[in-house]
Amino acid sequence: MPNEFERVRFPARGPFHTDLTRRVEEFFEGAARSRHGGWAMGAKTAALISWLAMSYGLLMFVPLYAWQAALLSISVGLAVAGVGFSVMHDANHGGTSSSARVNGIMSFTLDLLGASSFLWRLKHNVMHHAYPNVSGLDPDIEAGSPLLRLAPWQSRRWHHRFQHLYVWLLYGLFPLQWWFVDDARELATGRIAGRQFPAARGRALVIALAGKALFICWAFLLPALLHPSWGLVLIWALALFVLGNVLANAFQLAHCVDEAEFIGSRDVESDWAEHQLATTVDFARGNTLLGWYLGGLNFQVEHHLFPRVCHLHYPALSRIVEETCTAHRVQYRCEPTLRSALAANVRWLRRMGSASALDVKTSCHRSDTG
Repeated sequence: MPNEFERVRFPARGPFHTDLTRRVEEFFEGAARSRHGGWAMGAKTAALISWLAMSYGLLMFVPLYAWQAALLSISVGLAVAGVGFSVMHDANHGGTSSSARVNGIMSFTLDLLGASSFLWRLKHNVMHHAYPNVSGLDPDIEAGSPLLRLAPWQSRRWHHRFQHLYVWLLYGLFPLQWWFVDDARELATGRIAGRQFPAARGRALVIALAGKALFICWAFLLPALLHPSWGLVLIWALALFVLGNVLANAFQLAHCVDEAEFIGSRDVESDWAEHQLATTVDFARGNTLLGWYLGGLNFQVEHHLFPRVCHLHYPALSRIVEETCTAHRVQYRCEPTLRSALAANVRWLRRMGSASALDVKTSCHRSDTG
C-alpha cells in the first residue's frame, strides 16, 4: 500500500509557474546562456578545494602555536562547509556541468567530507526539495527532533523553551550524528524519515563505504597519528562546531523563520512553484561575498525553483522571480541582511519553544501565499 508521502500531490501548474518558466527560459535562450557553471565554476571549485587543502596541510604538517592551530581549525571547518555549499551541492543537483560524469566526480566530494552523496540525493533532492516545510515529508525539518522543535506540528517539551540558547551547541554536534549514526542506519535499511527507499547496493554502496573510509583516515586517523595529544580533541571540537553551525544555519535561515509557511501534509493547496515561494525565504541578496561563500544558498527561493541551474545564475534569476511574483501578486519572501535573517530564526526558535496548542493548530494550517 502506498504510504502518505506517495499520496501527496500538488495541484496542476498555475499561471504564475507557467509565466515564470517562460521568463527564465527566455533569459537563458535569448542570450544562449548555459544553465551550468562553465569555467567560472571550475575556478571556484579549484579555489575552495585549495583553501581546504592548504588549511589542512598547514594544520597537520607545520609546527604551530596553539592560537595558530585554533585559527586553522576554524579555517578547515569553514572550508569544508564551503566545498559542500559550492562544489558538492551544485554537482548533486546536476548544475555544475552538462556532463553527468563531471557532476558525479564533484558530488563525490561529499563522500570525502564524511557524508554520503547517495543518501543526500534521496534526502535533499527527492524529499526536501519536493516538500519543504510539509509535515512528516521534509526530513530537514524533522532532523533535530526531539531536542529541537522546528515546526508547529512537533510536540513541545519543557526544554524547548531554551532551544534558542542551546541550539548552537547542538549544531556543533550534528556532523557526528550525520556521519556516524544517520548514514549508517540509512545505508543499512534504506529507510529515510519514515519512507522506504531501496537500500544502497553494488556501486552506490562501494562508493559510500570507500568515501567514509577515506574521510575517517584524513579527518581522524592521520591527525591522531601525527598529533597524539588531548589538544587534538579541542582542535576537532572547534572545527566541528564551526562546520555544524555554518551548515545548519544555511538551511535554518531559509526555512525556519516567521515568514516561511509550515503546512500539514493534507493541507497542500498551492501548486508546486507557489509552495516553494510560500515555504522558502531568501536572505542578504546584496551580500556578494556571502553569496559566493554559500554557493548561492542565500538565494534559496531561486534554488528551490530551479535546482538544476548553477548557483552562479541565482542573482540574475532572483530579479526575474521577484518581477514575476509582483506581476502575479505572489509574495516574495526575503530578509535584507544576514543579521536580520539570524534574528528571524532566533525569533522562530523562541516561538516554537513557547507556542500554545492554539498556535500550533493555526500555524500548521496557514496556506496564504501573498
